[in-house]
Order: sequence, then structure tokens, then C-alpha cells
Amino acid sequence: MVIVNFNGGNFLQAAIDGLAAQTMTDFEVVIIDNASTDRSIEHLSLPDHRFTITQANANIGFAAGSNLGARDATTPWLAMLNPDAIPAPNWLTCLRTATEVHPQITMFGSTQLMANAPDLLDGAGDNYSIFGIAWRGGYGTPANRITSDIEVFSLCAAAALYRRDVFSAANGFAESFFCYLEDVDLCFRLRLLGHRAIQVASARVLHVGSATSGGAFAQYHSTRNGLWLLVRCMPWPLLALALPLYLASQIWLIWRTNDPKARADGLRDGLRTLPAQWPERRRVLKQSRLPLHRLIRILAWSPRAVSQHRIIPISD
Repeated sequence: MVIVNFNGGNFLQAAIDGLAAQTMTDFEVVIIDNASTDRSIEHLSLPDHRFTITQANANIGFAAGSNLGARDATTPWLAMLNPDAIPAPNWLTCLRTATEVHPQITMFGSTQLMANAPDLLDGAGDNYSIFGIAWRGGYGTPANRITSDIEVFSLCAAAALYRRDVFSAANGFAESFFCYLEDVDLCFRLRLLGHRAIQVASARVLHVGSATSGGAFAQYHSTRNGLWLLVRCMPWPLLALALPLYLASQIWLIWRTNDPKARADGLRDGLRTLPAQWPERRRVLKQSRLPLHRLIRILAWSPRAVSQHRIIPISD
């Protein structure tokens, strides 16, 4: 299990305590600290030898930090947990059971509940639209609507499980993303290879959300990375449709957001650096085994679905 910490404060200790209380005890945890300045690592109390700390010596971001933590892993499965996500005692047990119930699946997500309102969803899987916009399904809606496992487009890496060999073969998260949407990018790439993702209803975590980043920082990276993600992974002819829709939606959001400069800067920098993503696009799509008609079916096409944060289960 990998936890990437950057100024996680007291949230980090709560996450570690939640792991120490797991009903499944056969795991190891690597905490990657991205040069935190809030003394969250110095004040951290580790329960036992299963927990270790690795200093990154700089804020290398969630993507690179996660890859660093996963680099020397030898376990069959890799779990990612945010420092502001507190797992229920049976969280790992539920995820492990899911791997046995769905042996052909290589990615599993958790039901995220709002830490300050546990009866509401923080997210039940990530969805992706033809507009190039990703969102956490069911955000802000009653949690009791999640009663069974569902297939989703992508996992939210705040609390997720990946088969290690699959994660490693894909070179993990795209480190150029730094943070935000690197989890959707990874799942999109793996979907193109034929892998699937299951959202596990019983695997639950309390998620504070944007506890260590947010605001202008989040808007900038989400906008820039959203453009990169679209260009890296969306095959022709869908890209010809999706790219203008994404640009139009971002221009519209610039006028609607409370921090237009951050989003505008993200769009500008995304466009400026777009040529660097084309070699990766060629590599990703050259390996793709997902039929275009299948991708069309699993994308969201309704603007209302995006605005309402709908949960969109995938079915054959």
C-alpha cells in the first residue's frame, strides 16, 4: 500500500490508525513524504514494522510519489490510499474478497463517503465523458444508494486497488500530470488494453477531499491534465469530436469559475505543451485492443450526466 503525503497534518495519522485497525493484517505500507513542511511526518506515530517512511526530498507530486512507493513492491496487489482517506476496519478485507469474486478484474475502487457527512457520497467511481470531463460518480448524493458492486470507467486513486503486474506494465501513473486525473489516465490506458474496473460497494473510506490541495491549484492541474488525458488516450475519430467539445467546455467554465485565471492558465499551458503528448498517444493507441464501438458505449454522452455527477455503471 502506498500513501503519498504532502502536509497531511492530522489526517495522515487518522489514515494510519485506520489501517492499523484493519481486520485483514497481511499488508505493508510505504508512506512517501513529498518534503512536507507541516511536521506531519515528524509527529507521525507508526503502529508497527509494516509501516515505513520514504522521503522524496521534494514535492514530486502524487503520480511520481505513488510510482516511487510501488517501485520495490513484490506483493500481487497494490493499494493507493490518500492521507485524508480513513478506511473502515473491513476495507482491505472487502477489497481482497472482491478480487476473489471477480478474478478476471485487475482494478478495484472504494466507496468514498464525505468525512463531514458520512451519509453522503464523496464518490463511487470515476466517469468520463465525450466532452473530456471526468467526475466522481454520485458526489453529494445519499450513500445508501450504493448497494452492490458495479463496473465503472475508472477508479479514484484516493482509495483503490490495482494488480501489481498490470500497474507496472503500464508504467504506473503518468508523472508529468503531477496530480489530478492521473488515475483516470491510467484507467483509460488500461481499458484500451482490455482491462476493467469494479467499484466495490462494501469497501468504504471516509474522504476529506482536497485536504492537502485544492482551489486554484486543483483547477489549474485539472484543466491542463484534462487536455493531456484526452489527447493521449482518445482514438480517432472520437478525438475530432471530443477535443473541440473539451475546449468549448473549458472556455465556458473559465467564465463560470471563481478563479478564472487558474483555469485559463491550465488551458494555456496544456495547449502549449500538447506536442509532448503526441508520442505517448502513438504508443498508447498502437497497443489498444478496445474496439471503438465498445469505447463509444462506455463514455458518457449527456451534459446533464456531467452536471449532476451521475453514477454511470458500465454493462455489456
